[in-house]
Amino acid sequence: MSPKVAIGAVSLLSAVVVLAGCGSSGNKSGTGSSSGADARGPITFVTGKDNSGLMPHLADAWNKDHANEKVTIKQQSDQADQQLSDLEQHFQAKDPGYDVVTVDVVWTAEFAAKGWVVPLEGKYALPTDKLLGPTVKAATYNGKLYAAPYASDGGLLYYRKDLVSKAPTTWDEMIADCQGKTSTTITGPKPACYAGQFAKYEGLTVNAAEAINSAGGQIVKDDGKTPNVETPEATAGLNFLVNGFKQGYIPKEALGFQETQSLNAFQAGQLMFMRNWPYADAILAGTGSKVAGKFDIAPLPGPKGVGASSLGGHSVAISSYSKYKATALDFLKFVESDAVQSYNLTQGSNAPVLTSLYTDQALVAKFPYLPVLQKSIENAVPRPVTPFYPAVTEAIETNVYAAIQGTTSVDSALKSLQAAIQSATAG
Repeated sequence: MSPKVAIGAVSLLSAVVVLAGCGSSGNKSGTGSSSGADARGPITFVTGKDNSGLMPHLADAWNKDHANEKVTIKQQSDQADQQLSDLEQHFQAKDPGYDVVTVDVVWTAEFAAKGWVVPLEGKYALPTDKLLGPTVKAATYNGKLYAAPYASDGGLLYYRKDLVSKAPTTWDEMIADCQGKTSTTITGPKPACYAGQFAKYEGLTVNAAEAINSAGGQIVKDDGKTPNVETPEATAGLNFLVNGFKQGYIPKEALGFQETQSLNAFQAGQLMFMRNWPYADAILAGTGSKVAGKFDIAPLPGPKGVGASSLGGHSVAISSYSKYKATALDFLKFVESDAVQSYNLTQGSNAPVLTSLYTDQALVAKFPYLPVLQKSIENAVPRPVTPFYPAVTEAIETNVYAAIQGTTSVDSALKSLQAAIQSATAG
């Protein structure tokens, strides 16, 4: 989904050092798993559809130095729910053909709890000291690392610097910036105020979680099971979104917005503020954009200061049923290397997981938003960490959408959400 940036970085991948093999940890969650613990051989890397064109380079760079342990890339669809369903089916079948898999940050808990991926401890241990903290947390379940952070993401505020003198740091500041300067619809004579992603899909969970977490709330407690939305903080967060549609600072059209629709509206000059991911920067600055040179990027605002982004991104894990786990472990180290991380940023606009790249002067010169993105990721909060995530996110989408659509009150929506999450996590 990220745009390509034409910067010659293929040579970076060739510099990746061949990594040494490691063995098994023997942890019960990775069992089924002792098979192939020290074995080496060809592996398959299962990942979502490669919209950025990164995978051929990744495979070529690995295979160049691993003639007897080549990787084959198996691409899934570009729909997250279909990717998850595919992985679940193959894990349940104990398919040894899925050696290394891409794990959305919200899938870690389910895969770990069901013993589908190998815990990265003991001989499987991976160093994490050079990685952004939230990416490590998202790949961890019950205190154990289960996946190697590979690509991160954080929500950002895009704003019209030609219309406001500085980025707002609070919700009230943003609303005040819009007063008298904006329309209540994107088809009005002036730009509308603000939009994120509010259609009834995963993006709504992301936006709702950001609002609730920014207000100090929590959707599910740290045990991954107990809902916690009937609180003043969760009420304040949801009220920000609901009042946006009632009062007009979020245009009514945004009820159908996913990432593309909100991006198109901002690009056409129809929004003053937009919440979106980093990939939007290159598109907005490109040829044909009405806001090229007129926008800037800032952290998301919250009720009292900088808000909490929902952490996005993916990790890479070793299947418990792989026959070649030693090779798979080396591949995990490979995708976290400086060369791969730099290549994925320069060629695919993927947010790196290595802290050092966010202050690399050459990279910052090409991607000025990197320091802001680092702040966004460091302040990010994962969406509910629970083995029951698919059912939990469906409950969030259903009840939050009813509230922002105006068919139920905030209190009723949160009461129904509390009950729905309780039911979903009961097992």
